[in-house]
Amino acid sequence: MIDMKVLILNGSPRANGNTSVAVNELVKTFETEGIETEVMQIGNQDIRGCIACGSCGKTGKCVFDDAVNLIAPKFEEADGLIVASPVYYASANATLIACLDRLFYSTSFDKTMKVGASVVVARRGGLSATYDELNKYFTISGMPVASSQYWNSVHGRTPGEAEKDLEGLQTMRTLARNMSFLMKSIALGKEKFGLPEKEEHLWTHFISD
Repeated sequence: MIDMKVLILNGSPRANGNTSVAVNELVKTFETEGIETEVMQIGNQDIRGCIACGSCGKTGKCVFDDAVNLIAPKFEEADGLIVASPVYYASANATLIACLDRLFYSTSFDKTMKVGASVVVARRGGLSATYDELNKYFTISGMPVASSQYWNSVHGRTPGEAEKDLEGLQTMRTLARNMSFLMKSIALGKEKFGLPEKEEHLWTHFISD
């Protein structure tokens, strides 16, 4: 048995809202797959945005010592990361975006082949735009994105209403199973083949002196 862990960031400001319904479905399924999970409630915290100060490049951590620096070592240890958010104006919760901007920028550890997934929850629209927005953090970091039977979305307006979205909850279970398989497969692949070869990054700017 391979010991594996998924870190889940809940970007909702409501601890027991419809985003939590989706997250709880993931947690239950990961448990049946033998995967440990840790859920961190982010959306109700005071997390400011990045100010591009460059301090993290010198110290290895963000200059603002809040939840971001607490999440960073947990992210480094995890085999997978799920970010879940309600949809506000066809976008993720701004607090979660501020957290992710600083988390991914301030951490220098290799994220290659950690598995990522995003989950979005809304009354009606804006789901696919938010889903795409969140997945970009993974694809810029060499992280494979886990898929499901549909885009990873659940519908609900009033608290608990997401429990009625049977297709959405099934999508969460399928996501957790697929993500478990992918993480285990990558672990076996790393053991046999190692990680993909990396080239030195060729920074190319489009304004020259």
